[in-house]
Amino acid sequence: MAVSSLSMSLASTTFFNRTFKLPLPHSSDTAGHSLFLPHNSITCSSSADTTPDEDRNCKRRPLLLGVGSLAMSLLPTTSLHAEEMPKNYEAFVDLSDGYSYYYPSDWRDFDFRGHDSAFKDRYLQLQNVRVSFIPTDKRDIHDLGPIEKVVSNLVRHVYSAPTQVANIFDMQERTIDGKNYYTFEYVLTSPNFSRAAFATIAIGNGRYYTLIVGANERRWRRVREKLKVVADSFKVLDMV
Repeated sequence: MAVSSLSMSLASTTFFNRTFKLPLPHSSDTAGHSLFLPHNSITCSSSADTTPDEDRNCKRRPLLLGVGSLAMSLLPTTSLHAEEMPKNYEAFVDLSDGYSYYYPSDWRDFDFRGHDSAFKDRYLQLQNVRVSFIPTDKRDIHDLGPIEKVVSNLVRHVYSAPTQVANIFDMQERTIDGKNYYTFEYVLTSPNFSRAAFATIAIGNGRYYTLIVGANERRWRRVREKLKVVADSFKVLDMV
């Protein structure tokens, strides 16, 4: 794991009922770095005062690092490490599940059923990002097929409901650090409203990852570029 040349000490972060050691600079080296302390020290334990849902949600809560360039120093040597943090975004890094992405800094995390992590706008709940993954025996996203076929099947038969009309507007393929990603833009139109979104899919660590970030279609022109940054930032990391 690549770290800076700063003098380092170990800080403990507890979650999944286990303690993980993360290298952090000494206090004299922390200028310009900020930590969200409530997320940087998380202890999960079962007790009579917690419901099964609360206990399960706490145990699966990944490590959230809103740390600017410090978050990058905790990552393996990848292009994400080399990138500068976009203004008004924070980095979500889940080393135990092997992925990371950026999200708008004024969004807050929430529980989205069936997803590993999720953030949403404080006032517009349909404006959100979420990540999920499932096991797979595939080694690469190309093993699923060409991007046109894969995206069309997902949008029209997986993401959309029978009552929705699906439209696909853009598809992009990129390769970063030897890992391939499909990112695409689509709109699902229902009788009462329409939702626009970007999705990024990738395979790694024996998992098929999906990130979806979207908003009400009426606001799409105003937030499209902002949400594209989120979709393009998704990275698969080596699990630790």
